[in-house]
Amino acid sequence: MAMMKFIVLEGIDSSGKSTQASLLQEYFISRGEKAVISSEPTDGPIGKLIRQAMQSPIIAIEDRKRFDEQMAYLFAADRHYHLYNEEAGILYLTGKKQTHVISTRYYFSSLAYNCNDDEEFHFVSQLNRKFPNPDGVIYIDLPVQVSLNRLEKREKREIYEQQDKLIQVSNNFQKIFANYEGNFLKIDGTEMIENIHKKIVDWLIDIK
Repeated sequence: MAMMKFIVLEGIDSSGKSTQASLLQEYFISRGEKAVISSEPTDGPIGKLIRQAMQSPIIAIEDRKRFDEQMAYLFAADRHYHLYNEEAGILYLTGKKQTHVISTRYYFSSLAYNCNDDEEFHFVSQLNRKFPNPDGVIYIDLPVQVSLNRLEKREKREIYEQQDKLIQVSNNFQKIFANYEGNFLKIDGTEMIENIHKKIVDWLIDIK
């Protein structure tokens, strides 16, 4: 029996994570293996609150640093639910249900989006320190300007989908993955969708 994997796709907004998650799910299914896309924020109660907060100022705080701090707490709580809930949690699915889990975003995004300096990086790292590493992380590296061009096609943007923030997030991702020791693949997000998918599949074959 194939070993079920927990695979994470990371990258700035509009980097192609959802597209590649769907293609990867189709790939696993074509091999006769079960696979689901289970992203963050989740569809659980805390995840729904996060989605609301990302789209409109429902959290009564204007200080950007304090807002990021509150979001880091919320994401950590939602992540705990994502991993451990016994109906559709990651560990339940990969264990009892023998299902691959593909997530767009994990704790790497909290470190990238909710940290503005070394002190905050330490704080968010501590919030997420007990969460297990995924079996594989795929970082789709996309220039900020390309992301902004793609975001222009959306009718409504979320709070973090602004140039200054995305530049900071992109820099944070580079820092995070420069020191990451787990299974990791960095891909040029400007490549053709099919080429990116092929590189992901070729890489996954070698993951033990």
